[in-house]
Amino acid sequence: MAGICDIEVVVFDVLGTMVDETSGLRAAIREAVPASDDASADELLTSWQQHVELEQQRIAQGLRAYANTEIIDGEAAQQVVDQAGLADPATVARLATAGQRLPPWGDSAAGLERMAKQFPVLGLSNAGRTALLRLNAHAGLRWHQALSSEAVLAYKPAPEVYQLAIDTAGCPPERVLMVAAHAWDLRGAQAAGMQTAYVQRPVGDPPTSSDVFELRCSGLDELATALTAR
Repeated sequence: MAGICDIEVVVFDVLGTMVDETSGLRAAIREAVPASDDASADELLTSWQQHVELEQQRIAQGLRAYANTEIIDGEAAQQVVDQAGLADPATVARLATAGQRLPPWGDSAAGLERMAKQFPVLGLSNAGRTALLRLNAHAGLRWHQALSSEAVLAYKPAPEVYQLAIDTAGCPPERVLMVAAHAWDLRGAQAAGMQTAYVQRPVGDPPTSSDVFELRCSGLDELATALTAR
């Protein structure tokens, strides 16, 4: 926890860390495909997630020009509907915006508000600009500023995404704390010189035994206590 008292700005991942992306997408798929049982809904959800991950990797590797999450989610929605044997454009259109209606974790809004009283708080998300705007409104997340990786035409963990947050913070990277439920995200932040805090969520990417983060917390309440008890 050394150095954590020097933090000036706190940056939060959004998808998975502040909102429950998995259950939100699953609910949208069940709505779009009412006949699906739990097993088939999970299969369609996996198809969605694999498409998004693959396309973001292709963009990172230079195999595809940058496309924001609205475009990629639209592709994923079409794939899910095709796989389910449906042919309703309205269903595809509704499902394509599922990422804008994800539920917050129970401690997200209150924890964010608590920390915002002491620090500038930034959201840093792979969600596209418009999707992030609507997601924040739906989930009740009130930032001092919300940053989309679309601004640098890249996806985390690309270095330029973290640099966007550092530049916005306007202070040395070691005075910026990155908060996420994904160890891969925090490793990217560490490579940019930021301090890191892992927040445990039911879904996410837990740290390995070799990961060294400044803080590891069970939720935002614990994180807020650690940061505000200075």
